[in-house]
Amino acid sequence: MIFRLEPAWKWGAFLARLRSRLRRLHYGATPAAFRFQLAAIAVDLAIIAFFVATPVLQEWQSFLWLDYAIAILVAADMAARLLASTDAWRLIKRPAMWVDGFILLTLLFPAALANLAFLRILRLWSVSRSGALWRHLKRVEVWREPVQAFVNLVTFLFVATGFVYTFFFRNGSGFEDYVDAMYVTVATVTTTGFGDIVLPGVAGKLTAIVTMIVGISLFMRLAQALFRPTKVHFPCPRCGLIRHDPDAVHCKACGQILNIPNNE
Repeated sequence: MIFRLEPAWKWGAFLARLRSRLRRLHYGATPAAFRFQLAAIAVDLAIIAFFVATPVLQEWQSFLWLDYAIAILVAADMAARLLASTDAWRLIKRPAMWVDGFILLTLLFPAALANLAFLRILRLWSVSRSGALWRHLKRVEVWREPVQAFVNLVTFLFVATGFVYTFFFRNGSGFEDYVDAMYVTVATVTTTGFGDIVLPGVAGKLTAIVTMIVGISLFMRLAQALFRPTKVHFPCPRCGLIRHDPDAVHCKACGQILNIPNNE
């Protein structure tokens, strides 16, 4: 059998067509792009659900197969975003891309990085900052900041729960111990402190201190986002100020005339 290598220009043309198609699907407004973007969001939510359920699922014999299947999905998503981007280097420097890269490492090496697997839930944080997610929610754009503040809090609760489960419930496994870890985390964050379950030793006290400080800060951030005057996200074409009053005609920073779209 004789294998023939395709000329370089054919591979270059194929790559150019692929990038163009991915760009249309990721950033376009056609029905096909809309279906693709919704499917991508659904896959992201399924991946996050897998990460949340990992402490229970890891007892299954087929867990490694699921783990590597999710790794393929995450890798494919990262590659597609890089190909679709007009500035791949700028995309690589974004924190969300670093988070996804770390998550991919934990999926590819589940045994070596088992103690860091709880950080996979940070995927929820990166998804909440996805432009594709909010591109289809223009009618509720005013809720973007409260939703992101809520996601920050939920993400922290799951990360803290995963940390407590990994380092303080090491001898246990399964759903019951994970619920205990979540119970301790929520009781600590809310400063309820029932005292029926406590984290032992100096490490446990330090974990509780950090959890309370960060948790209270995120609660305050959520309350601030919910109750302060509503703003809309609309970048000023002159100075770049993003947050404006819904009925603003001029930018309060530079005076530029704005044309903020509304549904009225």
